[in-house]
Amino acid sequence: MDGVTVYERLAGHPGVAEVRLDRPEALNAIDTAMAHRLAQACAQLATDRQVRAVVLCASGDRAFSVGADLKERNRMSDADLLRQRPVFRAAFGGLLGLPQPVIAAVHGYALGGGCELALCCDVIVADETAVFGLPETTVGLVPGGGGTQLAARRLGPGRAADLIFTGRRVDAHEAGRIGLADRIVAAGTASQAAVELAGRMAANSPTAVKAAKTAIRQGGGIGLAAALEVEDAAWRAAALSADRREGIAAFVQKREPQWPGE
Repeated sequence: MDGVTVYERLAGHPGVAEVRLDRPEALNAIDTAMAHRLAQACAQLATDRQVRAVVLCASGDRAFSVGADLKERNRMSDADLLRQRPVFRAAFGGLLGLPQPVIAAVHGYALGGGCELALCCDVIVADETAVFGLPETTVGLVPGGGGTQLAARRLGPGRAADLIFTGRRVDAHEAGRIGLADRIVAAGTASQAAVELAGRMAANSPTAVKAAKTAIRQGGGIGLAAALEVEDAAWRAAALSADRREGIAAFVQKREPQWPGE
């Protein structure tokens, strides 16, 4: 069992794919096989023109993911750990690099690499049972799935330092207050809420949504003047597309658009 299940055509939700962390007996801890499968799944979804939004969720009642499988790592030599590193980077990088919008549906523990998987997504929906944390420094490590960079960009450097240097955990409501989670929903409803949100995104122009995601991602860490040039490039990509022509025609004709996706 590789620990990841992919539903590329989510029933009743056209254009929405679901990637499910599926190792509940280990609280969805990420071992080498699971990381490899996640990287494969993301590479597959990235080129699927029928997938317009992705939901990342998890099996089991207790955890989204508790991060890297430390039992596996306890058996590793330093050389083994270094051999595993590219596999993990490919998994987190594949998720972060998806061109479609990605929504994390978080319940229970999202710790270490589990928290970083959520941070790799564009929007985080958390239910009231969610508990977030980046506890790597408590076991002699540094967040390595993008946590130091993504948390600082999402929360600001001070709040990122607070979480990473202390390794403390935050509940769903604090996560919502500090911006670590974007939507807080009732216990047991995170996946449903994330799928509904993904459906709204998937109903829009895939060309425009992908261009907007590119602008948000590429413009986030640069000066305003350069960022506005990034936005202009995204605008041009959408404005000169068949999607723009169909979108305006559908609006004028008072009908639902049929997006060409180009």
